[in-house]
Amino acid sequence: MIKNFKWLLLVSLTFVACDSSDDAVSDPNSTDGTPLTAGSADFSKYVAIGDSFAAGYSDGALFAAGQQNAYPNILASQFALVGGGEFTTPFMADNIGGFSSGGVQVPGFGPRLFFNTVTSLPNPVSGISGTDISTHLTGSFNNMGIPGAKSFHLLFDGYAAANPYFGRIASSSTATVLGDALAQSPTFFSLWIGGNDELGYATAGGDASLNILTPTNIFDQSYNLLISQLVAGGRKGVIANLPSVTTLPYFHVVQYNQLTQANLTVNNVNQVNALNAQLYGPLHNALAFLGQGDRINLLSTTGNNPMLMVDENLTNLSSSLTAVLIGGGLDVPTATALGQIFGKARQTLPTDLICLSAATRIGQVPSVALDGTGTPSPLLSQLGVTFPLPDRYVLMPTEVTEIETATAAYNATIEAAAAANTETIALVDAESIMHDLTIGGIVSNGYTMTATYVTGNTFSLDGIHPSPKGYALIANKFLEAINEKFGSNFKGVNLGNYRVLFPQDPANF
Repeated sequence: MIKNFKWLLLVSLTFVACDSSDDAVSDPNSTDGTPLTAGSADFSKYVAIGDSFAAGYSDGALFAAGQQNAYPNILASQFALVGGGEFTTPFMADNIGGFSSGGVQVPGFGPRLFFNTVTSLPNPVSGISGTDISTHLTGSFNNMGIPGAKSFHLLFDGYAAANPYFGRIASSSTATVLGDALAQSPTFFSLWIGGNDELGYATAGGDASLNILTPTNIFDQSYNLLISQLVAGGRKGVIANLPSVTTLPYFHVVQYNQLTQANLTVNNVNQVNALNAQLYGPLHNALAFLGQGDRINLLSTTGNNPMLMVDENLTNLSSSLTAVLIGGGLDVPTATALGQIFGKARQTLPTDLICLSAATRIGQVPSVALDGTGTPSPLLSQLGVTFPLPDRYVLMPTEVTEIETATAAYNATIEAAAAANTETIALVDAESIMHDLTIGGIVSNGYTMTATYVTGNTFSLDGIHPSPKGYALIANKFLEAINEKFGSNFKGVNLGNYRVLFPQDPANF
């Protein structure tokens, strides 16, 4: 069995401190030391609309401490300095994360991850979430960040039944996210939506049977309808465009050549020669006979090796491959199994992006429940090694291009909305922020923030959502855009007051 992958992560645990101000001298909460001003904006009733980023999702789950560090909550703490009112959040019951039902954790909804110093791996915390999936909260909430929401979901009047995060706070079974937000008569709003329109497809490895990429015309129609209602009556707010999701750490932790010699060593015996003789060699020779020998090459006996994967763009050679293997003397059952499994298989390339979700599956037995596929042969039972990784675990260059094209179109819609409402909307360039995090990093309050998995300070253990320190950076970028557009002078928060990772034990928060 292939050995587990390990990452060394730096854990920074800090506590939140509050600034004090002395109006008689200067205001330390403002950019220029002069008295704080809201400028031309009215923050007395702020409502945030968005997805998991707005909700404060982190480490693979939604939990109370993570919600406290959501960028809208940080913004609200700054708005309170200039007359901003109460900002309510639908907090989860505890810090386990996700939902339970009948005392059992609901699959796919938590628990949160922590960094296990014994295994050097992210592991789920123990325990069962105290947030029952059937519980409904009464009242209205300023933080309307709904994990999993796509642009058009915010307008869907049956969404409460489809998404338990909205279902627990919706005013009725037919309510919409936008409708419940506007019912609070906000004076200021934030809208950052569209990430899941691209991210759901990307994290599914471009497998549309699992999650589709929102058509650009649907996004355009939905987004413009959202904006038209949010700015009605001259209401002001801040919006953000979308980063290139394929630059997220989620796609850069597991490398294409992840199979090291140690991974391919079992009981102190290196398996490379045996794999070459029994599988890779026969496959390469048969594929070469068919003019496709570059699909699978022999494994190196010294360096790292690529993994096996399914490429749906390849011509299916199952029948031809089976016939060639039989002609070469292989028995019919084995040749048939190899043809079936490797008809559209190849080895991973440097241009392929491997999803972080593959990390716990590489080397494991293919499972229909977990991987969407099973193996017809017990001898071909190690994902990525003797059985190709399914489409859901790999983004190929064509899929990356498809996602980037859609993202560019989404951003054109978002930026056009800002341009059409130049007096009432501030725009945060999240695309540029992510670019800076990827290329060199952003230095703030003495911290270098990068897109490197966890050790870059910005992202949590799920490789997608920010850490508390990352959310603080986002909040400050929103405040910069608000200052520039509306003449306010918020200084923002000190990133040093926010941790990178949460500990396993909530008592140590």
